[in-house]
Amino acid sequence: MKALQYLNKYFLKYKWRLLIGIFITILSKILSLQIPRVISGSLNSVENYLTHKKAGANPDVSEVREDLLWNILTIVGLAILAGFFTFLMRQTIIVTSRLIEFDLKNEIYQQYQRLSTNFYKKNRTGDLMNRISEDVSKVRMYFGPAVMYTMNMLFLFIVGLTQMFKVDAKLTLYTLIPFPILSISIFIISKVIHKKSTIVQQYLSKLTTYNQEFFSGINVVKSYGIESVVMRDFRTLANESKEKNISLSKVQALFFPLMILLIGISNLTVIYIGGKQYIAGEIQIGVIAEFIIYVNMLTWPVAVVGWVTSIVQQAEASQKRINEFLEVIPEIQNTSSEPFETDGKIEFKNVSLTYDDTNIEALKNISFTVNSGETIAILGKTGSGKSSIVNLVSRLYDATSGTILVDEKPIKGINLNQLRSDIGFVPQDPFLFSDTIANNIKFGKENANKEEIIEAAKKAVVHQNVIDFKEGYDTILGERGVTLSGGQKQRISIARAIIKKPQILIFDDCLSAVDTETEEKILGNLEQVSENKTTFIISHRVSSAKNADKIIVLEEGHVIQQGSHNQLIKEDGYYKDIYEQQLLEKEF
Repeated sequence: MKALQYLNKYFLKYKWRLLIGIFITILSKILSLQIPRVISGSLNSVENYLTHKKAGANPDVSEVREDLLWNILTIVGLAILAGFFTFLMRQTIIVTSRLIEFDLKNEIYQQYQRLSTNFYKKNRTGDLMNRISEDVSKVRMYFGPAVMYTMNMLFLFIVGLTQMFKVDAKLTLYTLIPFPILSISIFIISKVIHKKSTIVQQYLSKLTTYNQEFFSGINVVKSYGIESVVMRDFRTLANESKEKNISLSKVQALFFPLMILLIGISNLTVIYIGGKQYIAGEIQIGVIAEFIIYVNMLTWPVAVVGWVTSIVQQAEASQKRINEFLEVIPEIQNTSSEPFETDGKIEFKNVSLTYDDTNIEALKNISFTVNSGETIAILGKTGSGKSSIVNLVSRLYDATSGTILVDEKPIKGINLNQLRSDIGFVPQDPFLFSDTIANNIKFGKENANKEEIIEAAKKAVVHQNVIDFKEGYDTILGERGVTLSGGQKQRISIARAIIKKPQILIFDDCLSAVDTETEEKILGNLEQVSENKTTFIISHRVSSAKNADKIIVLEEGHVIQQGSHNQLIKEDGYYKDIYEQQLLEKEF
């Protein structure tokens, strides 16, 4: 249970709830275990009456009736009280488990938000989702049913065995003969369950990941007509998962028959040994009845030992998987809580970046300065390192070497949350949520009103498209904005950045899916929007870069050209070549 030790902090947080639950459990078991004694007393009263009557005496039958009536009322009262406390026990402990589940999911979700982009490149979405849903649900069972039934079992055994020893120690010892066999069996089977539970959860993650990728790439699957191939692979994976689950279920299925067998042996032992003692006159008939009731009352707690052990083993396996992510230290750390409001001056000094997952050196000894309010355009071929520069500006990655300064301060020493709040980022691959168009734009400014949303959409030249939709700005988008065209998604993403009104604007090749005419309109609007704001424009098109204050051209991570549009078209090189090429294409 090493992995589950991580959860001890939650036991401490909710200790009073759990202690109250345990106290209620004790009361419930004490009350329920009084019932066998009352039944035993009733049978003994009847036996004494019959014995005296056979002996020729004339016992008072009204006393026996009164005694039995009182005992019946006592049994009913005890049963009602025990049931009431059992209800309170479930309300206390199960509710606590739900609160802990809520806290644990929030902790995992917060950790997911802290983890860097690099982490998500190495891990699959389906696996991440499975750990915060299925694995946490398994862990909740440890806090709820496992704790409740364990306490239930322990106190029932403690109180029950104490009562049994008080009545007849010899008969109690005979009754307990099967229990060592039970303990050894549980120990052996629980080890097997732990191993198989881990495998089952891993296969569940694989299935979740496979389905998530299939649904996200449904257009590709249908376009290539490979539904049968996908179904074949899914069937193979599902069958493997089924076999692992069946293997686990077979082991778990050993518990209950084993429990029933051992309890049956205990019942037979009580009847045989108790019967011999009764014949010898050592005990009364009520003692045998009392012991049979005790043994059967212990049946469920003993039987549930297997189930609880299975729950704990599955929770251990799940928490171990959860801990793998909770123990990951984010590569990008927020080292400052000091307030910070940037003016937008960005300076790169001999900056290099190597991605550790691919070992590709994306940037090599890059140096440039963008003053506050200036616009810088970055051009270059695919894979030249353009996006890597803006990823460093927003600290999605940290430079491998060199220094990045924001307003003359090292970027690593600035409050990360405030830095990012001052940046409006339009990524190369825009992501839209399964929500309304209005809410997708408001993602940039949560409290934006309708007028601000429309104004941002107009500047992004997407307003006319939106109002043509049946529901307008209330149109619900499909997952990842699948209901929109590539150009529409890019423009809504631009509107999201514009409405934020940040000090630093980053446009990462966000006009690639837009026609030339629309591009010119958007660029004209962006000139107004970006006034007095530091702006990064990444593009393959000279038309997007020509009005920038500075232009840098990258090739294989190096800056090969730097200057203004007028300067660069006068010197031979990549910029002049691409400018002439695109000018020629425009004429045609």
